[in-house]
Amino acid sequence: MAVKWGLISTALINEAILRGAAETEDADVIAVASRDEARARSYADEHGLERSYGSYEGLLADRDVEAVYISLPNSLHVEWTLNALEAGKHVLVEKPFSKHPDQVEEAFDRADAAGLVLSEGFMWRHHPQTRRLTELIDEGVAGRVRVIRTAFAFDLATERGTGDTRFDPALDGGALMDVGCYCISGLRLVAGEPVRARGEQVLGPSGVDVLFTGALAFADGVTGHFDCGFVVPRRAALEVVGEEATILVPDPFTPGTTGIEVLRPGAEPEQIPVEPANSYRLELENVSAALRGEAQLLLGREDAIGQARTIAELYRSAAAG
Repeated sequence: MAVKWGLISTALINEAILRGAAETEDADVIAVASRDEARARSYADEHGLERSYGSYEGLLADRDVEAVYISLPNSLHVEWTLNALEAGKHVLVEKPFSKHPDQVEEAFDRADAAGLVLSEGFMWRHHPQTRRLTELIDEGVAGRVRVIRTAFAFDLATERGTGDTRFDPALDGGALMDVGCYCISGLRLVAGEPVRARGEQVLGPSGVDVLFTGALAFADGVTGHFDCGFVVPRRAALEVVGEEATILVPDPFTPGTTGIEVLRPGAEPEQIPVEPANSYRLELENVSAALRGEAQLLLGREDAIGQARTIAELYRSAAAG
């Protein structure tokens, strides 16, 4: 039986969630909430949703809604996660959960106490390409891993305009929160939790970081480096450099059909094909199965807290110079 989902906000990212839900029998999005009743009704009509609410509280009071997807601005993620948990709803909260690890820990404490599922929405982690990457590393294809590099950036002002909420410091905007969190997720996936983090940022006119670079130190002499931004052309990559070969993922965070390359000295690049899949469908299926007790949750407490701790440490480092 499909899990009945509700959407907290009418954010653009909901389109991807709705496409994912349309591809699976495990998740059924039945409701949407906005702080504007007319907007919620129009959104529901446009997307074929049976219920709409002019307040987030209204949706949370709907007994038929089992789980909610929270796609509000970053600064509201924790508040409405706690409200949803208090209402007895399972929660998938869009990344980044928060830059405050203590708040993330509190949210998981409440979810655990209530027997509810809580997950941070890094959809790329659910894709077959990500699983294949970890398999190649575990198989020793690269040899001993020494360096990991990630990048994710785009020209936000050109694509969305300077009024985008991600330029708003009051809403916890900034490049590190929006796209840099993917870079951190990639580094941590390969190397585990960092033992040290250093960051450098360039602030834009609104006060948020529009460029951020970071260096993470991991156990066993592994180093990680990343850059992210809002003021450069669109680019993304994940590179795992080992003593025997380099594994390159040209499109790691929004996987298409590019696949993975293995680069060995003196040899032609080896192409590793990856099956196409909808990351959002897989994410919904995993969370839905987990709350039914039918599968293990892929991204839970430890991953979300690790993300928040690393983001917080990078911001502290950048601020301290």
